[in-house]
Amino acid sequence: MQRPTGFWAEEFAVPHQLLSEAGVDVTVATPGGRVPAADQVSLSAAGNNGDAAKADQFADYLRSVQHVLDAPERLEDIDPAAFDGVLIPGGHGPMQDLAVDPDIGRILIAMLPDPTKIVASLCHGPASFLAAGDDTSWLFTGRRMTAFTDQEEQQTGLDANAPWLLESRLRAGGATVTGGVAWQSHIEVDGNLITGQNPASGEAVARTLIELLG
Repeated sequence: MQRPTGFWAEEFAVPHQLLSEAGVDVTVATPGGRVPAADQVSLSAAGNNGDAAKADQFADYLRSVQHVLDAPERLEDIDPAAFDGVLIPGGHGPMQDLAVDPDIGRILIAMLPDPTKIVASLCHGPASFLAAGDDTSWLFTGRRMTAFTDQEEQQTGLDANAPWLLESRLRAGGATVTGGVAWQSHIEVDGNLITGQNPASGEAVARTLIELLG
């Protein structure tokens, strides 16, 4: 059974707010400059462990920055040299588009080998890493990271509908994937690569990114 998806609200709202408050100039970019859609489940109480107030908080934040979301840059036009880093939030949306997007691949290939740049991603966001190479040569082979685990995917009940599971796919590509306790904050920092396991990891990823930006 198919269902609408998009980015996970918490994974955009928490890092965006922390980065903005820290004075980081944030540019939102999407494939084709399309207006990003939040996964509506991420704005429900059910999608936030039954916490309706938390869901409302994320919805309020998205409304406060709707003018930003309504006018994203095109990934096709992004020059990696003009940025200090990239942060890719998750949701099942990135598994559908960023995983096969040549421009996020181009950006990652330019940034990750450069120790002065930072690559950060959350939850399903590392699906975008798959666009940076192919089965014979993948940029992230040998890198240590975390991502939404197969266990967590199974606990959501969406694993049966997914064409592939992210943790397994990253590991098959040659990445060293670690997982912490399901649904608890867990991040990995491997040089200039920062990854978070799940929505609860957004604050830790953002604060680590701010620290590395200096």
